[in-house]
Amino acid sequence: MRFFPARDGNSVITPVIAGWSYSGLVLLDLPHGTTEIDATHLAHSEGALIPLKAINATVEVDGQKFSLKGRRGVFTGGTDWIYVAPQSRVVITLDEPGELALATAVAEKKFPTKYVEQSDVVEIRGAGHATREVRPFMHPDVFTDAHRLMAVELVTPDGNWSSFPPHRHDAFEGSPANNEEIYYFRIGKKKSAHGHNEGWGFHRTYSAPQDPEYFDDAITVRDGDIYLVPRGFHGPCVAMPGYPMYYLNVLAGSSAKRTMDFCDDPDHAWIRDSWKTQSPDPRVPWRCDLESEVE
Repeated sequence: MRFFPARDGNSVITPVIAGWSYSGLVLLDLPHGTTEIDATHLAHSEGALIPLKAINATVEVDGQKFSLKGRRGVFTGGTDWIYVAPQSRVVITLDEPGELALATAVAEKKFPTKYVEQSDVVEIRGAGHATREVRPFMHPDVFTDAHRLMAVELVTPDGNWSSFPPHRHDAFEGSPANNEEIYYFRIGKKKSAHGHNEGWGFHRTYSAPQDPEYFDDAITVRDGDIYLVPRGFHGPCVAMPGYPMYYLNVLAGSSAKRTMDFCDDPDHAWIRDSWKTQSPDPRVPWRCDLESEVE
């Protein structure tokens, strides 16, 4: 199974559930007050604790306290976060209900828990209707103190395409890495700070002719849905007009070093050269107007 709709209550992806070896994701929809995270999520894994829609969170990791400023929603910009060492005990206290993500990866090496301040560094990728914003907060070139875990955020302005041209990083012919990847989607509305239940978008992942098993998933994704990429070319992700798309990518794999390198589908690799004659979409970096926020 590769697609986990939010409507079915899916909030935990473990390697066992995914049917692979390393990558995981736990979505924490927490009430006001104090909550201890299930210790099994970090028993054999390192983690990244990421506020999605939560502000002023107090996080205690093995007795060490951290204050997370957080954010009002994923469309308001980046956030500070915490790298969590394997086998840690994590307790979260919120002044108001909030949503956080715990991205995980099975790890044999232990790096220390670390608070990471919000970075304003973004990558404007693509051009024209393929313009999108990448927040590389845990890209291996940005954060080095982890064993396998990698994570980035991406915002696609409404009406645009992202994860394009289609690409892969699964030890396939020509691929420089072997990663398992999770897509966690939030679909906004024109001025919303976070997800909105009204809109939807599209995502495609498909095999190459040389793959041992044929598949072609072209699916509708709604707010809160999860898609797993164990292999194959993935892309595009398409944001409907009026409904911007956010996704959190969580990656981990068996490569000797952390890398997010990839290879394009050769049929569509020419698209990158076409961007040289196009201008980026001026709406990125994306920032919602909180004063005009649509709830």
